[in-house]
Amino acid sequence: MIRAQIVNFQASKSNIDRLFACNRESARVWNECLQLSKDHYTEHQKWISQSEIQKQTKGRFHLHSQSIQAVCHKYLFARDSAYQAVQKGIKAARYPYKNKNHYNTKWAKDGFNVYENGKIELSMGNHDGKREKPIVVHASHLPVGHLKEIELCYDNGLFLAISYEDGIESTLSQNHSVGVDPGEIHTLAAFREDGESLILTGRKVRAIHRLRNKKLAEIQRLQSKCKKGSRQWKKYQKAKRYILSKSEKQLRDALHKSTKSFVDWCIEQSVSDVHMGNVEGVQRNTRKKKRTHRKQAQKISNWSFGKVKQYLTYKLEQQGIRLHLVDESHTSQTCPVCKKRKKVSSRNYTCECGYKEHRDIHGAKNILSKALYDEILHFDVRTKIKYLRIA
Repeated sequence: MIRAQIVNFQASKSNIDRLFACNRESARVWNECLQLSKDHYTEHQKWISQSEIQKQTKGRFHLHSQSIQAVCHKYLFARDSAYQAVQKGIKAARYPYKNKNHYNTKWAKDGFNVYENGKIELSMGNHDGKREKPIVVHASHLPVGHLKEIELCYDNGLFLAISYEDGIESTLSQNHSVGVDPGEIHTLAAFREDGESLILTGRKVRAIHRLRNKKLAEIQRLQSKCKKGSRQWKKYQKAKRYILSKSEKQLRDALHKSTKSFVDWCIEQSVSDVHMGNVEGVQRNTRKKKRTHRKQAQKISNWSFGKVKQYLTYKLEQQGIRLHLVDESHTSQTCPVCKKRKKVSSRNYTCECGYKEHRDIHGAKNILSKALYDEILHFDVRTKIKYLRIA
């Protein structure tokens, strides 16, 4: 299975300067892709092809040829993703248009050499008929496996994002299904057919979001009193970048711990299939509603459903568990007994027919029912809920 790992490294000052120069050169490749695409569309009324854009950028930049191709592929992927979003009717979708000053540089299979002592040579290719001296960095904790790609990234300092093949084969020996209702208060709520249930609280994720928003608002108020571009204004801007970087790392850590706890529970419960409610688009639809309260809109904007889905996808796959997305419309409102719809504001769903259940487990039940039976039916079992809180 292909996995990724963040790796810190050490290098000489001259090589650090060359690495920064690589990211500036990658930005030039991105900007050239934008211009080539614009000119080609103006002249031919159609998008430039992959082969044509690679042909026109080949050998024009001070990078390894595969590094140049990687930037072109990222541009094409961004363009195609925007096209698909436009076809779905997402009005906020935009094609790539912004020029960049820095952009991540990637080295693929033939662009680097790794040695046992942690030494990594990043190739810069051939220029003016001569092979350029590679950039040398030293990493102490390289992942175990076959390294496939190395990407140079920046977040308050340079680091390497390494993709590698760990050699682990996924095995499927389970035979149960669970329904999962993702949420903002509780990150995940899961229900198995026999009544075994799990609730993962999202309190830590909410706390990180709230503290981040509070600190940014304080700095923004102070920064608004300064002249843009002044020394003090730049200090506040640096502080904002630091807070965003730190909170992003904290959020990533909390979501990784949450999703790992859920996968461990699935293994304990012999789960083979996870049916998760697809809430994509909820945030956009909430913005359209004029009556939405400001605090409620902020809560939904802080929802990290996309990252939760991304982390679960590869973690479940590694254990041989399949992930399915299910339309979750009306699953939180419909009573599985009498089929009446009712919106509830409390943490428990109660119906006049006598049905009672925890609101999130109620949603997970209905999602599982829709996945298994194509309709909302009642599971006549006793619910046994396990609560997990991520420290």
